[in-house]
Amino acid sequence: MSRRTIAFATLGLGLSVAVTVGGTISASAAPRGMTRTPSAAAASAGITAAGGGYAGWTAHTATAEHSQRTLSPNVGGLTPMSTSGATVPGIDVSSYNAPVNWPGQWSKGKRWVYIKATEGSSYLNPNFSKQYTLSYNQGFIRGSYHFARPDGASGATQAKYFVAHGGRWSADGKTLPGALDLEQNYTNSSHPCWWNSDATNIAWAKSFLNEYKALTGRDAVIYTNMNFWKRCMGNTTAFKNRNPLWFASVGTPSSVPGSWPYYTFLQYGVTNGMDQDRFSASAARLKALALNR
Repeated sequence: MSRRTIAFATLGLGLSVAVTVGGTISASAAPRGMTRTPSAAAASAGITAAGGGYAGWTAHTATAEHSQRTLSPNVGGLTPMSTSGATVPGIDVSSYNAPVNWPGQWSKGKRWVYIKATEGSSYLNPNFSKQYTLSYNQGFIRGSYHFARPDGASGATQAKYFVAHGGRWSADGKTLPGALDLEQNYTNSSHPCWWNSDATNIAWAKSFLNEYKALTGRDAVIYTNMNFWKRCMGNTTAFKNRNPLWFASVGTPSSVPGSWPYYTFLQYGVTNGMDQDRFSASAARLKALALNR
């Protein structure tokens, strides 16, 4: 699979504002859980096949002349975990980023990474094992993430699949809790909420997160963007006291969704095809999160 050529744009780019009320699937929609090919908007963001969703795809376009764009990590108005100003640079990767130059990323100051492991209940990143192992060998604190498919198997079923294929956690100080990637439907731009109502998506997420905690003992991180959380999750506050927020933000928003008191991780841009992130506190606090302290 070729490396994607991407640049950040407005979150939710190319997505219709239409939503399906009450979780009813229109007559023209594909049956729930059916394998679907990427929409034109997703294809323009570099998603090449079913199972190819990646964290932040809705914020990318395939405009070649902007592929080297570097955005500032200084996103104004948001509240970080720590007000000391300490942060830890990181990245997130998927199959599209293979192979990753881990020594090169380390030399740029990156110290943690989230790696896509799974999607739905059948897709496994073919490069996950190598990416996970090599990042660890380089010294990275790493974690894995699951791209949610609320249009398919239940949340609990997908959590079990994730844990069985890379989502486990260990108290070695080098493993972050797993992350649940909740964002727009890349298979159909007219149904960004996966053909579901807000209530259905919230219940699905609770099912996943409850099962993940039962299997690992950890509360998973939630990755999302403002557009999806408000449009497809009803801006629910149900997770703000339990699950750390990994927020995707481009521009200068003044707040995070869901009444989280702060963001823990921030995905803020892309440089040379690599997603750029930061942990919003010190390296010691990052280690404490990995150790569940």
